[in-house]
Amino acid sequence: MERQNQDWKGYPNGLVRLTPGRWVFPKNYKYFADRIYKFQPRKTDVFVMTYPKCGTTWTQEIVWTMRNGPDLNHPQAMEFLLTRSPFLDMDMLLHKPKGLPPLNDPLLKGFLKLCPFKNPFNGLMLQMSEAIPDPRTIKTHLPFSLLTPSLLDTAKVVYVARNPKDVIVSYHHHCRMNRVHDFVGSFEDFVQYFVDDDLVYGPYWLHVKEAWEKRDHPNLHILFYEDLKANPSEELRKLNTFLETNLTEAQLEGIVKYTSFNEMKARAKAAGFNEENFDLFNADVVRKDGGFFRKGESGDWKGRFTPELEAKVDKWTQKNMTSFGIDFKYGV
Repeated sequence: MERQNQDWKGYPNGLVRLTPGRWVFPKNYKYFADRIYKFQPRKTDVFVMTYPKCGTTWTQEIVWTMRNGPDLNHPQAMEFLLTRSPFLDMDMLLHKPKGLPPLNDPLLKGFLKLCPFKNPFNGLMLQMSEAIPDPRTIKTHLPFSLLTPSLLDTAKVVYVARNPKDVIVSYHHHCRMNRVHDFVGSFEDFVQYFVDDDLVYGPYWLHVKEAWEKRDHPNLHILFYEDLKANPSEELRKLNTFLETNLTEAQLEGIVKYTSFNEMKARAKAAGFNEENFDLFNADVVRKDGGFFRKGESGDWKGRFTPELEAKVDKWTQKNMTSFGIDFKYGV
């Protein structure tokens, strides 16, 4: 905790570690853990599940659009993404016992619209996840073992994995930019947290392993960020089959363009999303290194790792991930 308190300023209430699994979360997780675990999926639900910075928002938008607005004309399309496709476990990152977001915050506005008679202190995202109409598309960064055991037998799950080196680079930027984490240590420190399984939502290898062991379940579709980036048309065809959306080639190609990095970034800007205007983000980091939509690339890790750091992550990967049969592409 001494090391954590020095390098992380976004967890003033401390952290908790769960056993088994050694999962790490902000202490506020304990307020929501049971309710998340008991959250009841429906047969029409699709959960988009990833470790942080593995392409969750991108995949979330793809899946929601394929299911709700394949002709790109859904009236909710320009609404804030998390108010139409909630982030189930986000409350533990935002929960403030003595305060709420300002009234103009899109999350609170979405909550008041969907849950007008509910108490926001009981969790904005949890209650919005319960309230949005079918078909629900719900995002989570939690692993299978911390969600209801009936999830896969009831709903569909799209799981996205990404090579560990790009995860480290992207998550490092996110944790510096986002004040719910507020990481102030070095990149070398961050890599050490990763291989020590001491990052929030870690350990990454176990997160992936739990999904990989279920890969033959008919309600689970595993895709890799690198494949989605290299050939989005082909990956959307596979999703089309898995989701049983029966979209045409023209619809799929339209969604490929609509959910491209540049298009999503432009829509966010047009909707007034500017990280420098939100207290949630560190404006200095945004101005210097980019915001939420930073690069969206595969292989961005190259040039960021010293030979020593690369060897450290390779050793960790060989020990923890290659051993159970998964192999990653590392970009071009």
